[in-house]
Amino acid sequence: MSLEATVYGVELMPLGKIVYYLDNGETFKYGDYAIVLSEFGTDYGKVLLGPKDISIDDVNYELKAVIRKATAEDLKIIEENEEIAKRARKVTVELVKKHNLPMKVLQSKYIFDRSKLVIYFSSKTRVDFRELVKDIAKEFKTRIELRQVGARDEMKFIKGLGLCGRKSCCSYFLREFDSVTLKHAKQQQMMINTAKITGPCGRLLCCLTFEHDFYVEALKNIPDEGSTIYYDGKIAKVITVNVFLSRVTLQTDDGEMVALPFSYFKEGENAGNWKIIDSGRSDNYYNGLDDVSDIEDE
Repeated sequence: MSLEATVYGVELMPLGKIVYYLDNGETFKYGDYAIVLSEFGTDYGKVLLGPKDISIDDVNYELKAVIRKATAEDLKIIEENEEIAKRARKVTVELVKKHNLPMKVLQSKYIFDRSKLVIYFSSKTRVDFRELVKDIAKEFKTRIELRQVGARDEMKFIKGLGLCGRKSCCSYFLREFDSVTLKHAKQQQMMINTAKITGPCGRLLCCLTFEHDFYVEALKNIPDEGSTIYYDGKIAKVITVNVFLSRVTLQTDDGEMVALPFSYFKEGENAGNWKIIDSGRSDNYYNGLDDVSDIEDE
């Protein structure tokens, strides 16, 4: 029997991961600020979920209790900290130019107790920012942490439009990134065209994962396009597989065109007598690229 706990979900950075904190007995509403302990120290965040009961086994980190609901004095400190963080970003941008460093300054946060200023940046190369850190520390008289993020997180900070013309998912609602591979595009029968399956961040589209489970289930036991099968005593080639019409079109060795429902290839009373002879080009067509991942850089 798993243990359950009452928690609140707290957003520490805009559109960042929601972290669960144990209920401390106070009542929080959506949008309230809470003082909590984060990886950086005593910090603050916005309550977006809860109270809700969850299984402790479902959380892969140690649950800490909310320290307190932000008071009027706390809110004043938070407002001041956010103004300082905005200035820190501008100062850092100027210092990066001064030191001629190949990095893009994205965001900054001054944690609640003012013991640390965290500055997020992106770069395509390794950066020696030791002198930069010294200059920032001189300006703000606190500990400085420069944290590098990957291409998808960079897009989350700078925002933009996706290929669909809407706000990019990462800057609108997507808080965490799943691993996306070319296998996702192949499963959805998409052409491997970089311009069509790559987002503005230069990585594979996050939305390729949204419907992936549907395609996996719908195409289970269905032969791939280009494969050769034994059907009704004949040899036939799979010409098209239409997942939306749930239909497979075959061409037999004597030239006959046959359209079969997916149910013919599934187990059950409507299933037919068939077997794969040659899986066709699908196993080799992408030269093993369906095993190439596109996860975030560490």
